[in-house]
Parts: sequence; structure tokens; C-alpha cells
Amino acid sequence: MGIRVIKTAIAVYIAIAAAKAAGLDYALSAGLLSVIGIDITIKRSLQTMATRFTATVIGLLIASVLFALLGFHLWTISLFILIFYPALARFKLADSIVTSSVIVFHVVDRQEVTLGAVGNEILLLIIGLGTATVINFIYMPRVDHRLVEVRSSVNDLFGSIFLHMARHLKDPSTVWDGKELLEAPDAISEGLQLAKRAAENKLFQTGDVWTPYFEMRRQHFDSVQRMLDLLAQVYQTLPHGEAVAKLFTDLSADVKSDYYAGNVETALLKLEREFKAMPLPVTRAEFEMRSALLQLCLELKTYLYMAKKVKKPLPPEAGRKEEGYGQDFVPGAQK
Repeated sequence: MGIRVIKTAIAVYIAIAAAKAAGLDYALSAGLLSVIGIDITIKRSLQTMATRFTATVIGLLIASVLFALLGFHLWTISLFILIFYPALARFKLADSIVTSSVIVFHVVDRQEVTLGAVGNEILLLIIGLGTATVINFIYMPRVDHRLVEVRSSVNDLFGSIFLHMARHLKDPSTVWDGKELLEAPDAISEGLQLAKRAAENKLFQTGDVWTPYFEMRRQHFDSVQRMLDLLAQVYQTLPHGEAVAKLFTDLSADVKSDYYAGNVETALLKLEREFKAMPLPVTRAEFEMRSALLQLCLELKTYLYMAKKVKKPLPPEAGRKEEGYGQDFVPGAQK
């Protein structure tokens, strides 16, 4: 049994009991309205409650005018639907259709439009939607623990990808099933969805650290795909390739680091200088592979630049120690 089911059951009980205690007609409808009002985040709950309440009150007033002028006929109900429902869709308020229908059909059932009838429906709205909103505020499941798990999974997947890339550069005959390339996008998407939920559950706190992190990983994965396209052009073991493999081996650990120390970036700049001092390629095949390795290094530089923007800088007291060993990444922006 999920927590949302429990919240819904509590909200329905309180809403119906409150409506009956207030002596309202159609008290059971307060329970239905509370079911509609239970949501997955606090911010979304407030937004949907406000829009449904406003749209339903407007619909109630329009229906009351139509019924008062044209009478309570089936074609009058159809006319109301033809006027009001497209308007809700036009202003992106389609979620309010069910709420509006419940309230308006009460007026049809009464066969009269009076201040007492309209007041009864508005109070049902307040009790039903209000109860759901209060329950949402009292308890909304936290996703922080799951965010940490997804972050760890994404880091592990990237680390595994970089290790396989390093192995290919050392031995191009190495076989890799590439399952991490299928799992990483799903994990990143889940992280972005959870990050959005976490942000919408913090009304009075600023600074969303999770969304920038998973957005960085999404961009990183795009970069990794470009790297793999270049890697496929390296089909022989070269000294240059083994040097680049060392960078990816180090990066497989750095990807899990709490901080950005810049060790791989420093090693990459040094390696680029060494490449310039090496003899020119002798064969066309060697030229093409070394060209692919150079482009691979340029793409790696782009990857590191994105990480540098989001990861926290290495604290001065930490020195220049290697990142990524026994540490977890804690999102923090470096602007």
C-alpha cells in the first residue's frame, strides 16, 4: 500500500466528515474532491488547488446564468459543456473539468439557482480541495535518499564506461557489450524527475543543487557518445592511445569525486604538449587514428569544462590529492 493511498484515505474521511458536520448537501462529493486534490508535490498541489478552485467557481457562475435564463434542460447542459470545456482546454485548465462537472451537476440536480445552492458548492470545494492541500502539506514523501542512490548509480555507470574506453585504447580487440550506455540515460532521466519533485517540495528554500548536477550528467552523456564515435576509429594500439587511456582510467575514479581538483585536466594539457613533440605519422592509417585521438582529447576537454562549472572546487587544505577515491559527489555549483 503506497503512501499516496493512505493520504487519500485520510483526506476523504476528513473531508466527508467536515462537510457533514457543516450540514452541507452532497457531502460525499467533498470526499471526491479531496481525492482529486491529492498530489505528488507541495508546489504542484497548491497550483492545482488554486486553478481548480478558480476554474470551478467560474464554471459554476456561467452554469448558473445559463440555467437561470434557459432552464434546466439536457441541451442546456450540452451548451454549457460546449462553451466551458473548450475554454478550459484553451487556457490549459483541462484538469479542472472533472471538478467543475461535479459541482455543476449538483446545481442541475437541485433544479434551482439560489445563493444558498451556490454557497453550498463553494464550501464543498473549499473543504474537499482544502483538506487535500493540508494533507499534502503535512506529509510529502522525501526523495533525497533516492536521489543519492541514483547519483551513485550514474557515477558508477560513467566510471565503468570510461574504464571500457581505456581498455579499448590499450587493446582495440577488447569486447564490450555496452549495457552501461543503455542504463545511463534512464538513470539520468530518473534523477532529473526526482530533482524536479524535490525542488517542488521546498517552497521556502532556494538553490536547487540536484537539477544542475543531473543536467550536467545529461550533457556529459552526449559528450561520451561523441567520444565513442571517435574511439571507434582507433583500431590499433598506439603509444598515443595508451597515454590517453591513462586519462580515462583516472577519470573513471574522478567521476565519483566530491570536488573538481583538475588533475585530469592538467594531465590532458601536458599530454597535448607531448603530442606536438612526437614524430609525425608515417602511414595514412596512423594519421587517421592519431587525428581521432586528438579530437577525442578535445572532446574530453569539453567534458571536463562542464564538470568544472558544476562541481565544487577542491578546498585549499585538501591539497592536490587524487579525487574520487572513497568519496561521494555532493552537488554544489561553481559559477
